[in-house]
Amino acid sequence: MGKGGGCIPSKQRAPKGVSDQDPQNPERISSTIVISGQNQTPSINTTTQVQDGAVQLQLPKKLKIFVVFYSMYGHIEILAKRMKKGVDSIEGVEGVLYRVPETLAPDILEQMRVPQKDNEVPVISVEELVEADGLLFGFPTRYGSMAAQMKAFFDSTGQLWQQQRLAGTPAGFFVSTGTQGGGQETTAWTAITQLAHHGMLYVPIGYTFGAGMFKMDSIRGGSPYGAGVFSGDGTREPSETELALAEHQGKYMAGIVKRFAKAS
Repeated sequence: MGKGGGCIPSKQRAPKGVSDQDPQNPERISSTIVISGQNQTPSINTTTQVQDGAVQLQLPKKLKIFVVFYSMYGHIEILAKRMKKGVDSIEGVEGVLYRVPETLAPDILEQMRVPQKDNEVPVISVEELVEADGLLFGFPTRYGSMAAQMKAFFDSTGQLWQQQRLAGTPAGFFVSTGTQGGGQETTAWTAITQLAHHGMLYVPIGYTFGAGMFKMDSIRGGSPYGAGVFSGDGTREPSETELALAEHQGKYMAGIVKRFAKAS
């Protein structure tokens, strides 16, 4: 090729983006797509795979935050679904809902008038926890600490603890209590020991919700430890402020998980 560099590629060279050392093997090339035009979007990091002369672009997998909860009468489940909405609103992050196993017998649950659980949300296994990039645990209170069903699930994670397979994973809590003095803070606070022993990184929301954390004109669950709801005698539905706080926690955790992913 001449001094000017020309615009006709040499027949001796492989096409641009393909290794000339081993052109027969597919090459994975880190690249960036930049979309120009009136409605320009941010660049997207991709993996380019060249196979038999064809270029295939593979978008990066989304980061996953597991929203793992126990909900007896549905209050925590409502928060969990709103929290997933917050997670999903952050680009590149996906919320996945899971229940923990029930420990009470069906006849006991019937006597307690516990509603039937739908099959939309699967029951999580202990081993699945390691697949998450972040974890949000939700549970009702029992005398200021987590319900026995969630505690039983944590108690079953001994092998993960022994191998420290959850170490470094960001995690947070959201809770439900029957009364204003029922443990909106202590239920989350007493659960931090579970994270500490696993080496997980506790992510509270602080006062990042802004003015909504300071309003005193209505009853609101939640605290700097995480979102929350007052269930009363079981008939009270979560308020819009409580739901907004849950959605905010999902967004906030998704942002933290993205920050950790970039740092690694």
